[in-house]
This record gives sequence, structure tokens and C-alpha cells, in this order.
Amino acid sequence: MDKNIIKDIIIRQQELVTTIPFVEREYELEDNANYVLVGLRRAGKTYLLYQHIHHLLHSGVKKEQILFVNFEDERINNITVGELHLILETYQDMFGLQPVIFLDELQNIDGWEHFARRLADEKYRVYITGSNAHMLSRDIASTLGGRYLMREVFPFSFSEYLHYNGLKLSKNWQFGKQRGDVRRLFDAYFYYGGLSESFSIKDKRNYLTGLYQKILLSDIVVRNGIRNERSLNLLVKRLADSVLQPSSINRLQNILSGAGQKITREKVDDFLDYLHDAYVTFYIANFTNEDGEREGTKKRYFYDNGILNLFLYQPETKLLENLVAIKLYETYGDRLFFYRRNIEVDFVIPDANTAVQVCYKVSEPQTFEREISALVSLNGYKKFERNILITLDEENSIERETCKIEVLPIWKWLLSPQPLP
Repeated sequence: MDKNIIKDIIIRQQELVTTIPFVEREYELEDNANYVLVGLRRAGKTYLLYQHIHHLLHSGVKKEQILFVNFEDERINNITVGELHLILETYQDMFGLQPVIFLDELQNIDGWEHFARRLADEKYRVYITGSNAHMLSRDIASTLGGRYLMREVFPFSFSEYLHYNGLKLSKNWQFGKQRGDVRRLFDAYFYYGGLSESFSIKDKRNYLTGLYQKILLSDIVVRNGIRNERSLNLLVKRLADSVLQPSSINRLQNILSGAGQKITREKVDDFLDYLHDAYVTFYIANFTNEDGEREGTKKRYFYDNGILNLFLYQPETKLLENLVAIKLYETYGDRLFFYRRNIEVDFVIPDANTAVQVCYKVSEPQTFEREISALVSLNGYKKFERNILITLDEENSIERETCKIEVLPIWKWLLSPQPLP
């Protein structure tokens, strides 16, 4: 590895980080901790590093102390873990300071965690990003030995999207002009998601299609050596079609086999893991005491509405539930469930003592009664302190024999704080 290339990268990044514009996000990183930040490609991990760098510069850290390397730079994309020490050696030759180290998309380097551990052991402050959930795996966490805080970065929340568009909400925004502004901005966020690079692009669908193809090829197909790319593509489409429905691996295998794809149950399971690792999809389990029901059948959602919408026709119902799932999963992770046993309730959060049902529109009495009855029945089995029915625009409060139900429009619910477990 040519040290002159490394020198050029270091200097160019020091010049870039002081001038690049960014929208401040609702993330705070501790000054005295090392981090591994992971999430969907283009979810904003790099710009979160820029945000923290500006915080450090304002607190007195010198620009020359910033050591930032993007491992998707084609000049170093063949660097090995055994050569990573050259980056630090080159920096010391140039400045002789104790740097704050930022390593962007480091998951491209096999064995990166050993280098990361050594940096922490030598008391460097280190921030690492990656686009693969395997970076949070038990094996890697064991190697890092508690020296790093692991943090998932999601696409922009609706609140952050409003901030990007210059809308700062007043205390009573629900009752004035800002209510209309919020509702107007919600539509684009609903259909095209929270990936900030798409916000200023007119042809958002084309951008999202290109990004999805990049994720599919680089983060899944090439990384995992997949040969049966057609089956993988069909699986993603089927997952999008069935966002509202719990499904088992056997059912997904049968669907693919019915479409002419010869694929084993084990391979379907592998594909689902790859999609999860690349932050395309996530899943929640059934809220039940039966281990087989809990693990066998799951509901799978997409990390971003814009990517999900690429595969849908008349998408509104699926996008609504998916957006609720993203918000709840970001807050509660694997402590989020659905309930399915004689009745079905979309989301159950035991730690917050909350049940959530989602319905695009409840204008039809039959639809409305079905959704309400599910929450009422669930509370007959287990009492929940808070019961919510999320809709597109309706708002109401309903008293039933076993519970009180809040009916909330999603754009208002998204801007309300979620109770922490």
C-alpha cells in the first residue's frame, strides 16, 4: 500500500469534514466512548460521523487531529487487515499527534475487529461505520471485548425529515398552520422513505431503484457468493407483497417453488439472514409462550418505505403498517412483537405495556369494528395500559368494556415520543 495515497486521503478528508454541509440528526455520541455504527447503506452513518466531528472541532479538537478514512475509496479497496497499521503510521509521520480516528465502511476488510480492538487498547478514540449487521454479531462483540458501544443508525425519522425541510414545530403545532404543513410533507415521506440523499432528487424512484440494486449486488450477492440471484429477487418481492402477514420459512419456500424456483428451506433461511444483515428487512416474533409459534412464524418488514414501495402496487395499506413497524423497531428492537392466536394484533410492546393496531382507513363500520375488536379481545387475555389504533388521518378516543383505545393519525403519532422500556 502506497503511503502517498494514504496521505492524500487524510488531507482531503480533513479539508472535506470542515466544509461539508449536513442536517443535524437526533443522535448523540458520547465524547469518551468508542462506537461501531451500523445500518442500511445511505441511511446517514457517514454524515453522523461528520456531525460528531463538527462537535469535536467546536469543543477544541484541531482539524489536524481528525483521521478519517473511507474504505469504499477505490484507491484502498484492496487493503488487507495486515496493512491497516500503515494508516496510523502514515498519520504519525505527517502530524505526530494523537488522532481521533474515523473508519467508514470498515466491514469491507476481513478481520477488521482485531485492528479495532488494538486501537481501543492503545487508548485511541475510534468511530467505525458499516453496512452489515454481522458487525454486531456475538463473535465480533466478543473480540471487541466491550471496548465499543454498538449503535444502529436508521433512515431519517419523520421529525428529522421535517427538520430537513426547515419546519420547526411549535408547542401547539397540531392546532394551527403547521398542522397542514406537517400533513403536506408527510406524503412524500410516506411513499419515498427517509433516505436523505433522495430528498432533493426529483426522480426519487429511479434513485431508490439504483440504491437497492447496489445493496443487492454489493452487500448481499457478492459478499455472500450467491449464484441463484433470481430466487433472491423473487424472495424480496414476495416479502414485500406479504408485509402485513406472518409467514414461516416453509411457506416462503413453497411460494418460491410454486414460481418455478428450486430452493431448499436452508437456502431460504440463508437469504433471509443476508437481507437482515444488509438492513433491507427486519422481523418480529409472535407474542406467545409457545416457542414453536414464537420462532416459526414471523412478520417481516423493510427498513425504509421507499425501498419497500419499489415492489408494491396500490401500496398504501402496507406502507402504513411498515412505517409504524420501523418506528417501533427503532425504539424497542427485539422487544417488539405481534400477537396472533384466534385474533391478530399488529404490534405488542410488553415493556411499554402497549398494544398497537394499524388500519389505513376506518371509514367503513365493518373494518373499524374488526380492528377495535382485536384490541378488545387482546385485553381480555392480557390487560394493556395503552391501546392505540393508528390510521392515515382519523383521530378519536373510544371506550370499550376492557380498554380505552386511542385512534391517532400516523403523522401525529410519529411525532410523539415513544415511552422507553
